[in-house]
Amino acid sequence: MNIFYEESGQFKVAAVVQKNDSTYQATTQHGKRAKIKANNVFVEFTEPLESFLERAQNEAAQIDTDLLWEFCGEEEFTAQSIAADYFGHAPGQHELAATLIALYAAPMYFYKKGKGVFKAAPEDTLKQALAAIERKKQQEAQIEAWVAELRQQRLPAEIAADLTTILHNPDKQSLTYKAFNKAAAELKISAYQLAKQTGGVASLPQYLLDGFCCKHFPNGTAAPSTAVPAVGELPAAAADIVAFSIDDEDTSEIDDALSVQDLPNGNKRVGIHIAVPTLAIAENSPVENLIKQRQSTAYYPGGKITMLPENWIQAFSLDEGRRPVLSLYVEVGADFQVASTPHTCLEHLNISHNLRIQHIEPHFNADTGLSDSDPVQFPCQPQLRWLYRFAIERQKQRDRYEADRAPQYDYGIEFEADGKVHISRRERGSPIDTLVSEMMILANSTWAAQLDQNGLPGLFRVQTSGKVRMSTQSEPHIGMNVAHYGWFTSPLRRAADCINQRQLLSLIEPELPPRFQKNDSELFAALRDFDAAYTAYADFQRQMEAYWSLVYMQQENLRELNAMLLKEDLVRIEGLPLVARVHGVPIDIPPKIRVKLAVSQLDSEQQLVELKYLNVLPPEAT
Repeated sequence: MNIFYEESGQFKVAAVVQKNDSTYQATTQHGKRAKIKANNVFVEFTEPLESFLERAQNEAAQIDTDLLWEFCGEEEFTAQSIAADYFGHAPGQHELAATLIALYAAPMYFYKKGKGVFKAAPEDTLKQALAAIERKKQQEAQIEAWVAELRQQRLPAEIAADLTTILHNPDKQSLTYKAFNKAAAELKISAYQLAKQTGGVASLPQYLLDGFCCKHFPNGTAAPSTAVPAVGELPAAAADIVAFSIDDEDTSEIDDALSVQDLPNGNKRVGIHIAVPTLAIAENSPVENLIKQRQSTAYYPGGKITMLPENWIQAFSLDEGRRPVLSLYVEVGADFQVASTPHTCLEHLNISHNLRIQHIEPHFNADTGLSDSDPVQFPCQPQLRWLYRFAIERQKQRDRYEADRAPQYDYGIEFEADGKVHISRRERGSPIDTLVSEMMILANSTWAAQLDQNGLPGLFRVQTSGKVRMSTQSEPHIGMNVAHYGWFTSPLRRAADCINQRQLLSLIEPELPPRFQKNDSELFAALRDFDAAYTAYADFQRQMEAYWSLVYMQQENLRELNAMLLKEDLVRIEGLPLVARVHGVPIDIPPKIRVKLAVSQLDSEQQLVELKYLNVLPPEAT
């Protein structure tokens, strides 16, 4: 005797060796001994195993599933009864087996209720299930068609439209993602490589930028233009003030300007003038919501994404002409000490000059242009000379002056007309950098103290020990050696400065209430969001600078490099904005030692550089 039985959803046959009430001991058609539960056996037969199963399967293939379903009523039925209705007579063994195979093969038509017992699916449910199956077939056909195009290095329009999302923020259930991912897997290449092969991505920088924008600027990089409310008339600044800004020639968001006036008592009055967009930023207005979304201007080699819309930048950037400003006036004696309490005010001020660093630095640097006896080469050079001397004294007063400081550099990445990468270098702590940074530290520390003294929270930069962190409560900044510090001087470029400036305005203009009070949950959220975004933007800038540094190394065929050892195997490459790891550094070499390195492997496309330690270098001449 043989049996036809079901196991794990499949029908099988076996030859019975021994039978009892609940089980069969049998030999399967593949010669294995098995113990089969009687509940799983549907038919006992005497035909040879293979011929019975083949006959049943062939018969099942001929059964019209739709017709079989039509024979069913609304009640439950057995395979025996529906087979009798379908075949028009009591079913034979192979016909019953065929009916069972057909019923099991169409679960959307027939619901299994028990051993050999079924119930027909309702008509509406069946139609929906069949429609879903048809959709799935069409979707699979569409995926295969797209995969075939991708194999031929052609990018289907539908995938091109979704490509940025596919690469950087994929919906893994979308058809376009499934097709792209399947093609990449079949070709054994990365998603980026497939995108580049098919023309969807022109280069790695584009790929990195698209990924950054997809995450941080999902609505696009162009800041939507929103109307700029009119700023009321402000008191006019003194007519004899000559105010000037100092910025890189590519800067379009001019946040700050300076001025120096001679006072009748022989002292000087330093003016630090800051753009004041917060006069026009209403609570929960579209532009405030945009600032919350963007948090900061994002920079990368060859471009930037501004925090504010262009029309707001044009309205409040301190370009030459009459501008609303928030001014801090500090009286300074001949000994370079602050001679009276600094004064803060809102006013309209005429910006006389927008000085550009590239134009003035050749005439004003550590080697030339600092002495009053040197010829004047550009507007306001005498004021810059005095401001530089004042800045040095400010550093000394803060105990942060280093006469013999080892040179440090900031690097710029520029692109020449022929596509070559050019690395420019400026010494950090140059006279221009020193005077600008010290005036900003003076303003930022003064205004942070003013907020704290009036019990107002803000977004402060604090360093009581270890790393600098953000806080809503003012604490000392030991790195700068000031009791209070916050960012106020770049409100066109940073959300933190906008928040702090708005808080400060409430102390100047009685009709402007503070935007935040102490322990305001919104301010804590603002701190968290700004800190996260500012860190992410800086990381992206470093990533892009590192990539172009590798391109430059390939371009110049650099095989050996000099570097400063930062710690353990981490080095800062001289002449490039690049920090990397190096193999083979002896463990007894202390940090801040210059070392020579060999480039053992370099691939900018893979963002890969392998460096090998060669030897220690003598200290750089100062």
